[in-house]
Amino acid sequence: MRVMVIVKATKSSEAGEMPSQELMEAMGKFNEELVRAGVMKAGEGLKPSSEAVRVHFHGEDRTVTDGPFAETKELIAGFWLWEVASMQEAIDWVRRCPNPMAEESDIDIRPVYETADFAESDPDGTWRDHENSLRETIPLRDAVVQPYLFFAGRCEEALAFYERTLGATAQMKLRFNESPDPVPEGMLQAGFENKIMHASVEIGKTTIMASDGCDDQSNFDGFRLALSLNDEAACHKAFDGLSEGGKVDMPLTKTFWSPCYGMVTDQFGVKWMVMVTETSE
Repeated sequence: MRVMVIVKATKSSEAGEMPSQELMEAMGKFNEELVRAGVMKAGEGLKPSSEAVRVHFHGEDRTVTDGPFAETKELIAGFWLWEVASMQEAIDWVRRCPNPMAEESDIDIRPVYETADFAESDPDGTWRDHENSLRETIPLRDAVVQPYLFFAGRCEEALAFYERTLGATAQMKLRFNESPDPVPEGMLQAGFENKIMHASVEIGKTTIMASDGCDDQSNFDGFRLALSLNDEAACHKAFDGLSEGGKVDMPLTKTFWSPCYGMVTDQFGVKWMVMVTETSE
């Protein structure tokens, strides 16, 4: 079962008083125990209600009131979301919690409704399926998509090239012979033992991952990397750099979407679109 563990506000928390170093350390250790036990799913402290707003609903009307709010005992200063086997387990954990306030304080434990609790109001499971779908979607909203390029044995050379032409910065390099786990037998082409198994490189604000791959058969088809800059001089510099030993597919020119846009395939076969996204002043 899931429970919300609610730390009630006190005069000191509503006054914005920060906890002592000793309390911070004690709460930190308690949270570590919760995490190690697999109990804690989320937890945050809340700023005092002087920094909050309250929205009152009356029919179709909505009234917004700035804090602070009266009746401190009805306010909360923080919360955890725990997953426990029973209410008694939650109580046992709270008993072990350091007093979260400088004065006397209270912690409420409230069971969280699960979709099964609404079976009577949702006999065919429509609402349940909808809510489950939303929960599955939430983690996807934080997903990160990054290009992963395989250079067919030329990764070291490519990274040095991008460092010189684009100001790239290699964050890490791991070679096949440095792998904590042995490469499966027959997977690696002969002579690739010292090649790069995995590398991470920053180009501007983007992190690109790269590798030599397991053989020399990699190629780059069906996509281009879009390099966006806000300065035409920088655009020309990047384009000229990427063109070294490569092929200009479309010279830099003005288009309806960009004052400076061009396409180039670099000497490693990676296809680029280089453009200015904002008119430089």
